[in-house]
Amino acid sequence: MSSTGSGESPARSGRTDKVETPAEPPQHGGGGARSRGSTAALVRGLSWLDRLLAPLVLVAMVLGVVIGKFAPNVETVLTGAQLRGVSIPIMIGLLVMMWPILTKVQYERLHLVFKTPGLWQQLLLSLFLNWVIGPFVMLALAWATLPDLPTYRTGVILVGIARCIAMVMIWNQIAQGSTDLCAILVIINSILQIALYSPLSLLMINVISNPSSTSQKIKLDYGDTAIAVLIYLGIPLVAGVITRFSVIYLLGKEKFESRFLPCFGPLALIGLLYTIILIFAEQATHILDNLGPVFRVFVPLILYFVIMWTGTFVALFLLGRRERWEPVYAYQSAVVQSFTAGSNNFELAIAVCIAVYGVNSDQALAATIGPLVEVPVLLSLSYVSLLLKDHLKWGRGDGPVMITA
Repeated sequence: MSSTGSGESPARSGRTDKVETPAEPPQHGGGGARSRGSTAALVRGLSWLDRLLAPLVLVAMVLGVVIGKFAPNVETVLTGAQLRGVSIPIMIGLLVMMWPILTKVQYERLHLVFKTPGLWQQLLLSLFLNWVIGPFVMLALAWATLPDLPTYRTGVILVGIARCIAMVMIWNQIAQGSTDLCAILVIINSILQIALYSPLSLLMINVISNPSSTSQKIKLDYGDTAIAVLIYLGIPLVAGVITRFSVIYLLGKEKFESRFLPCFGPLALIGLLYTIILIFAEQATHILDNLGPVFRVFVPLILYFVIMWTGTFVALFLLGRRERWEPVYAYQSAVVQSFTAGSNNFELAIAVCIAVYGVNSDQALAATIGPLVEVPVLLSLSYVSLLLKDHLKWGRGDGPVMITA
């Protein structure tokens, strides 16, 4: 999921430090009040764009349908100039919404993976959760809840394969997880998506789902999928790297985070809302005629976010209670792993669905519903994390992320 806020959650300074667990006040039975106070303070600390993301997405959807219903010539305008089956106006929106997200990723911290032996345990666990467990859980839920809607099911499956690379930093910030670990996992997932998204998509859609028994409208072409990933993830990734290091070189890290990102970051939300308006404007008639299937798409998405987050959180809590794993799976690392596993890069899924199936497809419509569901669900789980931090007996360790220069 993307971050539309004004700044970065990872550590601000250029130096590297040991990850610190926030000091706990004396326990006097006031854990609930303390949790409520810290939650309110953290919510106030979010940018207004992050707090209003879900309502703004809903407004963009409604506005798009209204435009499409009362301005029927909008479809002709949008289908005019195209590149590889995607209209130029929508292509611009897809690229713009990914650019700021990939500019915020702290690529300069990647070398820490090779300097921190204990970090490999966290990295391997994250890879297993994100690239094995997560996609198959979404596949199972999509089939269980949408067995008679193969096109919508395909869109949901493609959302499950796209791993979150930015908004997870916001959830982690609210829940007081390890910022260093979160930054490194985001970098790894950003790189792996270019290599793994296309083959995993074909495995899930063409092999396991067996579209030959249903409809050729579902089948993915590897070439089209790979090109879509390279265009809509590769181009913004290169642009993000160039933008990040160029601006840091010119302004310095502090001004990059305090001045540049607050102005540049909201461009991701603008691009997202612009793209959603165009998609729903072009699909207005299709949406109004299929409200039942559209609302059914909410079910697997909600179940996925809750199951992945809860399963990861509980498993790491239980591991952290064991003496052997206590220094590794404490609260801070459990939060990072839970939100990384339980959230998705819906922007990439939207881009691939449009590029492969078309803007008028059920797949694109299903993928577009992703942010409307993900934002309120994961925001609620962030507050649940804070509550459980105070009310559960966590291990005394602070995780294995001992960042040294």
